[in-house]
Amino acid sequence: MLDVFTGGTKKSGADFEVVVLRDSHAAATAIREALATAGAEERPGLERAAALIAEHAARPEREVRAEWVRGILAEAGVDARSQELHAIKALRKAERGLSLATAVRLVREAADVAAEPGRSVPSGI
Repeated sequence: MLDVFTGGTKKSGADFEVVVLRDSHAAATAIREALATAGAEERPGLERAAALIAEHAARPEREVRAEWVRGILAEAGVDARSQELHAIKALRKAERGLSLATAVRLVREAADVAAEPGRSVPSGI
């Protein structure tokens, strides 16, 4: 989950107007508690869920932000790599409080993450 706040400027000291909020700790705790009392039938599914939560929680913020941006751009039908200006406009339209500088940075970051070797890129991104 991401949250956008306004006022992220050099003056305020904020590096980014987008904050990655992670709530996976609560989910991981609930899964561990369920595993403690799980029967043999439930255990494999809960173990898989615990592994998925741990994997998701370990992702770098850059990757989480890029996924969020790509989702917004996919809904708008815009490609971050080949339609940068349209992507910036679509992102700012979806998140009205986003500054131009942050939108540019996020779109470029999403395009860079998608272009990293070994990374599969869903269509429309």
